[in-house]
Amino acid sequence: MLETLGEANTAALFGLLGGIALGLAARIGRFCTLGAIEDVLYSSDDRRMRMWGLAIGVAIIGAHLAIAWGGFDADNAAYLARSWSPLGTVIGGLMFGYGMALSGNCGYGALARLGGGDLRSFVIVIVMGLSAYFVMSGPLAGTRVWLFPELPAGDRPQGLGQYLKTAFGIGPAVAGITIGGAIIGVSLANRAMLKSPSHIIWGIVVGLAIVSGWVGTTWIAQTGFGAEPVQTHTFAAPLGDTIIFGMTASGTALSFSVGSVVGVLVGAILGSFSQGHFRWEACEDPRELRRQILGAALMGPGAILAVGCSIGQGISAFSLLAFSAPVTFIAIFAGAAFGLNQLIFGFPQVSNRGR
Repeated sequence: MLETLGEANTAALFGLLGGIALGLAARIGRFCTLGAIEDVLYSSDDRRMRMWGLAIGVAIIGAHLAIAWGGFDADNAAYLARSWSPLGTVIGGLMFGYGMALSGNCGYGALARLGGGDLRSFVIVIVMGLSAYFVMSGPLAGTRVWLFPELPAGDRPQGLGQYLKTAFGIGPAVAGITIGGAIIGVSLANRAMLKSPSHIIWGIVVGLAIVSGWVGTTWIAQTGFGAEPVQTHTFAAPLGDTIIFGMTASGTALSFSVGSVVGVLVGAILGSFSQGHFRWEACEDPRELRRQILGAALMGPGAILAVGCSIGQGISAFSLLAFSAPVTFIAIFAGAAFGLNQLIFGFPQVSNRGR
């Protein structure tokens, strides 16, 4: 395959296939970060949050079995290769979650909705991709590095799996199966969840899509001669990567991230047509569009500060048991909860009576 397609194109193919699975999961399985948070906060249905947990558990088991069998070099993944910045994680996660509430979608969700004909999501995708690059390598990159220095991890464990191996000699297979299995058990410990095979199936599909990215890019890095990065699905900087590729394809190689973004879009289109959900939608209220643009402009930098979005940290980093993952997820949840509360109830009014 590498001889025929080349390393960059092969990486893009792995991203495309995994992205299609994620796009189908969003449109058919209704896998959505903000939707799961809304269900937990404002309804009695927590199945989508349990589906998220199921995806995390499957991804943890799959990734750690791949590590144990030599099919995945986790130490080279961005979530473990650099020193974790708790402050950047919290600030970035809060920004991302609040922006997600304002926009009504994360980057992954916006791609999925765009695949269903929602033109408002096109604006979110563009603004989020550009704002991520603005902070990652644009005018504010120097300020970001000054405030949140990027330091190599060195010998310090950046994940629970690394710590258990270093401190207690517990191998990745045992750690992954134990922790991932426990998360799956908790996620399935609900009668409504067990009666919903769609939630279970698509949660498993999402987890396996994340593992496929790790294994596929590791295989390319180990087999090929180029310096292909070991990575899997995330949707902040890759949106910018795809925009840049679309403008400079004649002089820029394909990448896993571009394949992933295009794959989600293709999967979402296929899923929406298969369900009869495709329809063109546009924004009729300028105030709504303004709110969505602001949210997207917050999500891009937030994901860069947190080193990942709701998918990148919420599942991909979780699959490696990175210390940053649960902290980021909690911060995203808190930011989204605040934003949703503001949208639904508005800011509390301060009374001047009695003064």
